[in-house]
Amino acid sequence: MTTSTEEAPTRREQILATAADLFAARGFHGVSVADLGSACGISGPALYKHFASKDAVLAEMLVDISVRLLDVGRERVAAASGPEDALRGLVDWHVDFALRHRALIIVQDRDWESLPVDARARVRDLQRAYVDLWADRLRLLHAGLDLTAARAMAHAAFGLINSTPRTGALPDPSLHDLLIAMALRALLPASDA
Repeated sequence: MTTSTEEAPTRREQILATAADLFAARGFHGVSVADLGSACGISGPALYKHFASKDAVLAEMLVDISVRLLDVGRERVAAASGPEDALRGLVDWHVDFALRHRALIIVQDRDWESLPVDARARVRDLQRAYVDLWADRLRLLHAGLDLTAARAMAHAAFGLINSTPRTGALPDPSLHDLLIAMALRALLPASDA
């Protein structure tokens, strides 16, 4: 018998994963509470035992992914031997995340306006901190790079990496390597890429 170091997902996590897939396929407004409950193997009203509303599902989904991106990003930076190693760790983390969570990228892009205002503010704060984590490393690697330009570089890299839902021509391992190589060529000083 083998044991796993990862715990089985909780019911809430299962609901969030199912909701991400449904929202990505049909849009937030194209999925009813009954649809979500049915896909989770419960009645629509039983969903309210786990979440106050469908809006709460979307809010938790997008806040949670923003927290996770930032937390793991900070871990990668803390474990790095220097700014280049940290940037390589951030790129690897973001590419890995994007390949495993295409549905969340679609939901974030398409259903942003459906996010409750307080959750939108929380996600924005988390995203700013994540961008600044990247920007700080970039400024250490590029002499004279100002914060605005460093943030723009980080956003451009996210755009490249977050294109994964629309890139189906390559198998994931090949796409992973391609995205990392492209992002590093764009972000590292020319002599280091």
